[in-house]
Amino acid sequence: MTEQLFIPEPYAFNLENGKVTWESPSNIALIKYWGKKKHQIPKNPSISFTLDKCKTITSVTFTKKEETDDFSFEVFLDGEKKDDFKPKINTFFTRIEAYVPFLKHYHFKIETKNTFPHSSGIASSASGMSALALCLISIEKQMQPSLSDDQFNRKASFLARLGSGSACRSIEGDLIVWGQTDEIEQSSDLFGIKYPYKVHDNFKNFQDTILLVDEGEKQVSSTVGHNLMNNHPFAEERFQQAHHNIKLLKPILESGDINSFIKLIESEALTLHAMMMTSMPYFILMKPNTLQIINKIWEFRNNTELHLGFTLDAGANVHLLYPQNESDKILEFIKSELVGYCQNGHYICDQIGLGANRIE
Repeated sequence: MTEQLFIPEPYAFNLENGKVTWESPSNIALIKYWGKKKHQIPKNPSISFTLDKCKTITSVTFTKKEETDDFSFEVFLDGEKKDDFKPKINTFFTRIEAYVPFLKHYHFKIETKNTFPHSSGIASSASGMSALALCLISIEKQMQPSLSDDQFNRKASFLARLGSGSACRSIEGDLIVWGQTDEIEQSSDLFGIKYPYKVHDNFKNFQDTILLVDEGEKQVSSTVGHNLMNNHPFAEERFQQAHHNIKLLKPILESGDINSFIKLIESEALTLHAMMMTSMPYFILMKPNTLQIINKIWEFRNNTELHLGFTLDAGANVHLLYPQNESDKILEFIKSELVGYCQNGHYICDQIGLGANRIE
């Protein structure tokens, strides 16, 4: 499949104005993607859990305009005008214009809010860009009603990727694959797909408690971090490892082997940070409290044999993953032993979700 398939036929209907609203979740990668090519193409495949409660709610109001030379839009976060968001959205619109050619024909009022604190270390670019992409595709569907649900989701994922790579994994749930790999049929670099194989009930209703170790802005942007993989001495081995780990994950998901699942996702998280620490320039995004939490988790798991594992994004915060049927004892441990390592005692309780929803 090529990008050309996402260029639409002439629209059947012309719209004067309207409004659409979507809520779209963040996601947490189990097999990490780190390093990308041009046009937001990943250098290795990834698999993520879609979250449920950590989401962005975006409304787009559109009004036909006469001048069609430039993009015209305004952005509001929590009701406050945010001109500093405009360059990123302008870049996004420039990237996707060939695929949604109506963009310069309307003025857009983009109103957005998050259900989680801004700069809390949750991937707001994933939820935010996917929500915006879904709103734009909803507008297109009004102009071209023949767009099927599958085509809708695929194109929304395709567009979201051009705003933020991981955003393509937030359209659907609960397990999403992004990046071409021989291990997953129909996997693609252009968009995310639902994991197509059997998943054991052990991995249904998984919980994700996010410990906010550092609520500040990241020291190193994801874009800079990804670019440092271009000349990384261990890059090719890492890309091969990601393919291999997807191969290992498939029988784990089918059999319900939570112990092997935990070993694999923790290894992936630590490998991600090892790549950061061995790039040039090198950097460390974990904080001392991140390491304290990890050691506490390992001690707790050895003492109780409960299935509590962790993963990390490109930051200091810790995602605790565990089955719902063990949540009472694990939450007790989190509150008594781990919350003290969080900035201002802040943490978020979430679970695995099923993707984005349109709000009528």
